[in-house]
Amino acid sequence: MLFLDPGFALPSVGSATADLRREVRAFIAEEVRSGGFAPRVNSWTEGLDGTFSQRLGARGWIGYHWPQAYGGQGGSAFDTLTINEELLAAGAPVGAHWIAARQSAPLLLRFGNEAQRREFLPRIASGTTYFAIGMSEPDVGSDLASVRTRAERAGAGWVLDGRKVWTSGAHIAHYAIVLCRTAPLDPKARHTGLSQFIVDLKAPGVTIRPIRMLDGSHHFNEVVFDRVELPAARLVGEAGEGWKQVTSELAYERSGPERFLSTMPVVERCLRLVLEAAPSAGDVAAGRLLARLLTLRNMSLGIWGALESGGSPVIEAAMVKDLGTNFERDSLEIVREALVADERLAGDAALAALLAGAFPLAPTYNLRGGTNEVLRNMIAKHLQAR
Repeated sequence: MLFLDPGFALPSVGSATADLRREVRAFIAEEVRSGGFAPRVNSWTEGLDGTFSQRLGARGWIGYHWPQAYGGQGGSAFDTLTINEELLAAGAPVGAHWIAARQSAPLLLRFGNEAQRREFLPRIASGTTYFAIGMSEPDVGSDLASVRTRAERAGAGWVLDGRKVWTSGAHIAHYAIVLCRTAPLDPKARHTGLSQFIVDLKAPGVTIRPIRMLDGSHHFNEVVFDRVELPAARLVGEAGEGWKQVTSELAYERSGPERFLSTMPVVERCLRLVLEAAPSAGDVAAGRLLARLLTLRNMSLGIWGALESGGSPVIEAAMVKDLGTNFERDSLEIVREALVADERLAGDAALAALLAGAFPLAPTYNLRGGTNEVLRNMIAKHLQAR
């Protein structure tokens, strides 16, 4: 495991990305000043603003490290990490393009064919084409080997039937990459017989139904596929490679800064208020927040370094997701308690508003991207086998 390797060293990226970080910060400051967006928590799920994504795409800030032939800038993975960190920390509305850029594009770069890369990646990079993830299903949860959605051969193509849930952004997405069975389930080899397809969410037979949150917001969906016809060209890689592809994707899905920065606008506002006045009770809260935040950031940085080198740190990503989402939930309680104990925080309307927007969604943090219980089972099995 990466974090248990005695020779493990964090990548050094500060000076290499400093100019880019300053440029992104200046852009964000101007966007906020001009009313381009208002900072919010959970901006990578709740902030579904296609026009903002297109403004980022026009600057080349989506898929910055992809090859130029596919719409990228040919930068490093740490350039993209820098851009993402700043956007998330500022609570910018990146939800429209987030899944496509974070997960779907890397999947196509690694497993897709050249025609798929040239068709989709430049459109993702421009901020005009969005993807959803078709993994979770009713009564399946995080056990992806038990998916029941099926694709059967029909002439030169396939026909898809099944149902997916918790599909973030499906109501605005153009496509979904759907995990399904293309061969009967073998109880002794449950991970075999799975494949992934690029599915047009506007195709006949696709129905999208909203799943609303406690506060009435809507980014989750149920997606039903009823005899949806799929051209052969929409199969990602080869039939039966789905499990290998999904496990590769999960390293991207679970390790990124969004797994500990969803509540950063709350944390940042709290820290700013604490630092602007004389020491008081809130200083303890600030120390607790910063210690955990910096640890998680370093862990995520290490995983991005492994991904940049061609690795697939799935277990390490599960650790970041587990620790990160617990930090996000805990951070809200830490700030709430500090708000009661410290007069520097108690009267701040902006902090109170951010907290009010965060608490109704907090129960989802430990669920999305795989429940923490399942992730801990994965981690424990890996450590036991060492």
